[in-house]
Amino acid sequence: MTLKPWKILESTYIRPRIRIDKCDLPNGSLLDATIMEFRSWANVLALTKDQQAVLVRQYRHGAKKVLLELPGGVVEDGENPSDGIRRELLEETGYTSSSIIEVGRIYPNPAMQTNQLFCYLAIDAEKVGAQNLDEGEDIEVQLLPLDELIRMAGNEEFPHALNVAVLFRALAYMKRIN
Repeated sequence: MTLKPWKILESTYIRPRIRIDKCDLPNGSLLDATIMEFRSWANVLALTKDQQAVLVRQYRHGAKKVLLELPGGVVEDGENPSDGIRRELLEETGYTSSSIIEVGRIYPNPAMQTNQLFCYLAIDAEKVGAQNLDEGEDIEVQLLPLDELIRMAGNEEFPHALNVAVLFRALAYMKRIN
């Protein structure tokens, strides 16, 4: 059997960037699929020369918790993702790197979201200035040894699934895992 894309019979926007697609499935069934047209975003595992991960701590309202995360954010419309992650790293942390490498692209939730997450590794990151936060951002910068971050990810102390995926891609790139 060959899998086939669903035929969209009608699309209705219920809010900007959120639509309902009435779909005709290959088996003849009809399904209303909710689709979120989120912008793509990027996250980076930024490592200093002494293998300290540059992390951010911020409140996440969905989880109602303060979480430790990798720097990152939305890639603006028309912006190159590598430019976006350089901007986000600098704005959120005051750090930059002359060596930022794309280590993968993943779909955060391909069942209902259209966006991608661009995964980056920054080598020899260094602090060059102060944070330049957006309105609504309240972020603390924290340095943590890479091995400690790996341990935390394994013990559910670093719980953001997409950040764990970026960490995995970066570790695979660095040949720290097979």
